[in-house]
Order: sequence, then C-alpha cells, then structure tokens
Amino acid sequence: MPEFKNIKLVLEDGTEFKGKSFGYEKSVAGEVVFYTAMTGYPESLTDPSYTGQILVSTYPMIGNYGVPKDLKDEGIFQNYESSKIHISGLVISDYSVEYSHWNAMKSLGDWLKEHNVPGIFDIDTRALTKILREKGSMLGKIVIDEDIEFYNPNTENLVAKASTDERKVYGNGKNRVVLVDCGVKYNIIRCLLKRDTTVIRVPWNYDFSQEECDGIFLSNGPGDPAMCDETVANITKALEAEKPIMGICLGNQLLARAAGAETYKLKFGHRSHNQPVLLNGTNRCFITSQNHGYAINSETLPADWEPMFINVNDDTNEGIRHKSKPFFSTQFHPEAASGPIDTEYLFDEFISNIEKYKENN
Repeated sequence: MPEFKNIKLVLEDGTEFKGKSFGYEKSVAGEVVFYTAMTGYPESLTDPSYTGQILVSTYPMIGNYGVPKDLKDEGIFQNYESSKIHISGLVISDYSVEYSHWNAMKSLGDWLKEHNVPGIFDIDTRALTKILREKGSMLGKIVIDEDIEFYNPNTENLVAKASTDERKVYGNGKNRVVLVDCGVKYNIIRCLLKRDTTVIRVPWNYDFSQEECDGIFLSNGPGDPAMCDETVANITKALEAEKPIMGICLGNQLLARAAGAETYKLKFGHRSHNQPVLLNGTNRCFITSQNHGYAINSETLPADWEPMFINVNDDTNEGIRHKSKPFFSTQFHPEAASGPIDTEYLFDEFISNIEKYKENN
C-alpha cells in the first residue's frame, strides 16, 4: 500500500474534512458541488461544465476501472468529453489504488497528476453532501501545504475559459450545423456527426450570422448564463432568421435569455444520471443525465414560448420550445455521456426540423 499525504477540505462555513491526497499535490479553491452518478468519472471530469468546481462524488468507491485509452476519431477523443480535465479538484470516499478494465491505460490518480488536479479521499462524503444539500453549494478549498483564499468561480465568465478559441469544422455531411461552443461536450459533436452533418464549431462570442448553415446548436457550458451577453445577442439575431435551433444545458438558458426570459441559481443544482423529467402536456417521463447549477424561470417566458420538460423532483424547468417555430432546448443532456440515452431522439427531431426548413426555403 503506497503512502498518502495528509490534506484537508475546508468549506467557507469553517467546516473541515481531513483526508489523504491521491492526485496532484497543490492547494486549490472553487465551488464545492456534488454529483450522484455511480459510473462515468472519466466523462464527468472532462466535462467543461465543471470548470471552476471542486467535485464531490457521492458514490463511495472511485477509480476501480482506471482511465480509458486516449484514442481519437474525427480529431476528438473517443472516451473523454473534452481534451483535458476541467474540475479544480476531486473529493471521494474510497480511492481504488488497483484498477481493472480491458480499456484502462492508467490509474485515476496518475491521470489527475498529469493534469495538475488534486484529489482527496478518505472523506465522509455522505456527511459532506448532507451539508451541501442543506446549505447549498458553497465555496471551498483543498489545502495541502500552503493555505489559500476562497475563490468564487461564478464571478467570472467561465464560458470564455471553456470555449474553443477558433473556428473548427468536423465531418462532411449534407446538413451544415453551426455549433456555438460554450464548453461543449464531445458527445454532442459525435451525435451530430452520426446524423450526416457538417459541424462548424465556433467560439462562444463568435458572430455566426454570416455562416452558411442549415441549423444552429447551442452547447452546454459552465457558470452563470448572465455572463454571456455576446452569445445572447447573437442568438437573438438567429431567432429572427428562423433557422432551426437546438440547445442543451447552458444552451437552454441562453436560448431563454435571448427570448426574453430570466435565469436564476439553484440551491445545489442537478448533477447526476438519474434525474426524472416529464414531457410537458403528457405522462411520458424520461431518466436523464444532468450537470447544471442555474435554471430558467418558466414564469418569465414570453407568450409564444412554453416549457418543454419539467423536473419531476423539484418542478424546475428542464427545457423550452417555441409554439410555432423550430426552436427548442433541454436543460438535461440528451447525448448523455455518460448516462441514460432515453432522450437522444431529440437530435433526430432537430435534424427533422432542418430537413423541413430546407424543403421550405
């Protein structure tokens, strides 16, 4: 059994949890949030929506299947959701030193060290999660040798950090889709490519109004949607053009703000693979993968928009749609990497909207 250095997690209310280091040894600060997924840590850790956050896993044992090979297809990693780890730090209960999986190439600890991300284990994550559920997500820091100040990532434009800095094109399909990258997960690109599209990935503040395209896709991303005024302004122009639009997660909130609705911060957010959502006006319920700390105030939606999905647990908004035009978005992740794929059909609806638009124009 290797030796592990003693470190601690400190919350802004003064609560301290003592544990052991299994990642890169440095002190970091951020927003402490929890997620309840049992599997999929390679996908979660590389999700850009976690930028600036210290992630707590409620599932007790992490690392038992290691980290998969870093193979690429169409220029993007097959097994990760971006090109790097985006979390600021990882907090778990039991770290599995030994790992076993046919596709594993390294341990979770070694992977964290490669990306300069600290990890702390031997923490009572159940007690920690109860605090976060009762008091809400709060600032925290992982302290090793040198103490540091608390840091609130939500005061920054995290989307500018997570987005691409250049225009990129993937595939050569018949339908051209502009993907506004606010911190996109790679599986969104994969889901679009397998539906015969050419994906034109552009930065968060890119004016895509002059792009030759058949549809517009608004990606997920981190932080407060109110920080993305430039993106909202570009979406507002796109709404006037009436080309089909689909959004996911932050893209849902940005579409709502472009339509004139308001957003707000949730107490502790939705971060799991088992969030039930109800399709508005039906009894159809889907289990979804989610990762967000902000939501739409449905009561502020204009008269020509309506909620598309509702969260069964807390009745918060899980998607919106225009009543007559081909615009819709979801708060959850239909591409679900990792997570249930119950709602991937929504990509087909987006492509169907594009086909109808092309027929009529």
